[in-house]
Amino acid sequence: MNEQTPQPDNDRQDDLALPESPRPAHKTPVAAALARISITQMTLAVLVVVFLWQWFDGHRAIGDMQQQLAKKIAEMDGASKANQVQLTQSQGEVRELSAKVAALETRYAEAQNQRAALEALYNDLSVSRDETALAEVEQMLLIAGQQLQLSANVKAALIAMQSADARLQRMDRPAFNGLRKAIGQDMDKLRALPGVDITGINLQLDNLIAAVDELPLVYQQRVAKKEEAVQASAPKNETAWQKLLREIWQDAKQLVRIEDTGKAEIPLLPPNQEFFLRENLKLRLLSARLALLSRDEDGFRYELKTAQLWTARYFDGKSNEVMRMLAGMKKIAASPVSIELPDVSPSLQAVRNYRLTHEHAADRSPAKKMAR
Repeated sequence: MNEQTPQPDNDRQDDLALPESPRPAHKTPVAAALARISITQMTLAVLVVVFLWQWFDGHRAIGDMQQQLAKKIAEMDGASKANQVQLTQSQGEVRELSAKVAALETRYAEAQNQRAALEALYNDLSVSRDETALAEVEQMLLIAGQQLQLSANVKAALIAMQSADARLQRMDRPAFNGLRKAIGQDMDKLRALPGVDITGINLQLDNLIAAVDELPLVYQQRVAKKEEAVQASAPKNETAWQKLLREIWQDAKQLVRIEDTGKAEIPLLPPNQEFFLRENLKLRLLSARLALLSRDEDGFRYELKTAQLWTARYFDGKSNEVMRMLAGMKKIAASPVSIELPDVSPSLQAVRNYRLTHEHAADRSPAKKMAR
């Protein structure tokens, strides 16, 4: 502060010039202290107060920041530990995955080796696949020819040839079209044959065999008719004595009987011979069935002719049963049994020729020569 020099004269003149002011009232110590403080001191005090307030506020802010920083550090420490645990787990999983990848690589290498082996095996098998198919087709055609030659079974032969054609069709090879054409021509020959109702004829023979036991003999049928006529002529209101006398008279009349049978000789058979007659007739019909199944037309007709002769001789031809039996035998004997079978060897010969050509071509191939 600037120092002020005393000016007594001027002060005195002022004191003389100004009237005396009244003295201030009694002041408190705080007011007195404030009165003695100058503006500069007050400014300094305010600045000190502001500085102290800023210092305390900064200290408080620094404390808060330290607390937040400590909290963040604690959180980061926890997160770091969690990350460390996750890292450990991840490292373990990575090691497991590495082991699995190594195992998969090993298996992949094994699979590649197996695939290469399978491809080589398939190549070897594909060479002989056509030969195997041709061998199967040839065997089926042989079966068809045997069915026709041995038992004349057209249906079985046709099934065998259809199986051979289906086997070639599954191969789907254009080179087999000629073979399929030959087999198709032979199948057309079999389909064009007239049908023989073996099942129907066999069923009719079964019915005839079952009806043999019901056929009446010649004398049995005539005696039965006489008894029926006597019973029909008996009066209704006869007494017991009249009935007895009538029956005695009828028996007496039966002791001697003269009748025109229309035959030069009536075969009289004892009861035990009747059984053998019926069984032999059944055997004749069974022999006709065997001839039918073996397509032996001569034997079939011979057995039926013999059965017809026996039936007409020993049984009553005027009865309905015998008439139905003779009509059935005559109808069956007129049915065709054997047919002229076609030659199906061209298809078999075509398969054999193709197979031989294929084998010669395979023997001349470079792969075969290198293998040798």
